Amino acid sequence: MSAPKKVVLAYSGGLDTSIILKWLQTEYGCEVVTFTADLGQGEELEPARAKAEMLGVSKVYIEDLREEFVRDFVFPMFRANALYEGLYLLGTSIARPLISKRLVEIAAAEGADAVAHGATGKGNDQVRFELAAYALNPDIKVIAPWRLWDLTSRTRLLEFAEQNQIPVAKDKRGEAPFSVDANLLHTSSEGKVLENPSEEAPDYVLQRVVPVEQAPNEPEYIEVSFEKGDAVAINGEAMSPATILTKLNEYGGKHGIGVLDLVENRFVGMKSRGIYETPGGTILLEAHRGIEQITLDSGAGHLKDSIMPRYAELIYNGFWFSPEREMLQALIDKSQEHVTGTVRLKLYKGSARTVARWSDHSLYSEAHVTFEEDAGAYNQEDAKGFIQLNALRLKLLAARNRRLKG
Repeated sequence: MSAPKKVVLAYSGGLDTSIILKWLQTEYGCEVVTFTADLGQGEELEPARAKAEMLGVSKVYIEDLREEFVRDFVFPMFRANALYEGLYLLGTSIARPLISKRLVEIAAAEGADAVAHGATGKGNDQVRFELAAYALNPDIKVIAPWRLWDLTSRTRLLEFAEQNQIPVAKDKRGEAPFSVDANLLHTSSEGKVLENPSEEAPDYVLQRVVPVEQAPNEPEYIEVSFEKGDAVAINGEAMSPATILTKLNEYGGKHGIGVLDLVENRFVGMKSRGIYETPGGTILLEAHRGIEQITLDSGAGHLKDSIMPRYAELIYNGFWFSPEREMLQALIDKSQEHVTGTVRLKLYKGSARTVARWSDHSLYSEAHVTFEEDAGAYNQEDAKGFIQLNALRLKLLAARNRRLKG
């Protein structure tokens, strides 16, 4: 790859991406534009602007993408009830395509010939960033310094920072206890004290969820309303997508909901242990499944559940902008046409449990399922023929097996 002339860098303002910024300038002698996305990570982002300007960038982009993130990425994913390996709510995975989208768009606007990211060569994020970038612009150059430079240890990184007058926070001079990535959907903690999966994670790892032992001793009830599969209100109050997730995070964090200790299979081939905190997402998933229980036809629901693992895997592996993900999304979105109504949930000591649900679109018929007189809504004699027809092949198999043993 020829040396880039202008690079758009995904920039957090932290030590690693600040080192990357200076490395790009010294290694390639190129112009650098930084892009910092506010995805609800809960940090003040203006210091990132000041640091980028101090390091001599040509332009700084800081954008509040919280609404777009939840509306166009998180909510479509939650319509599918997506869980990677049956457990992980994909909080990091779903943020990467949006960041890549804006990197590529800014590169086009700025006339840049490359984008750069701070993902390491061991993780999944490098795959997600780059697959998304190439899907949106097949000619874009992507620079991944962690795969190129010789700054292979924390000591060498700090030496480079000091040589180039890059501010180093005092708590970064020693080994950081663990690595944290956060957005409005979740917080992910990995590394150091978490690298041995046989050791329980200490409580101080938790960033946004109280330990369940410290959660309130009294339950709290909330109601979440949906329209066509997306949450639109809490306790009857209409809210924007990002506001809803923010509010659900508050409820979940308070009640110790949404902590996951997971050893997952990374796309690049290794196993990785992480602590994920997804308080609002855990409540949202339970509520969405609750409203689907009464509004989604069984055939549609079972088909949707059968494709969910594939859909989740595509997101985890970085294929958000692939045709197969878009095809599955069309199927999922079709299934949500009548997923409208309200769910009441009980929040207590780490759990979010559906306790009631109602909808004008409900398929639930109390007349058919009642144990009392049903006034002819259902003829129980019909079940006899239904069972006989479904038993026919089983009877023929049993007869054949008995004859062969004979």
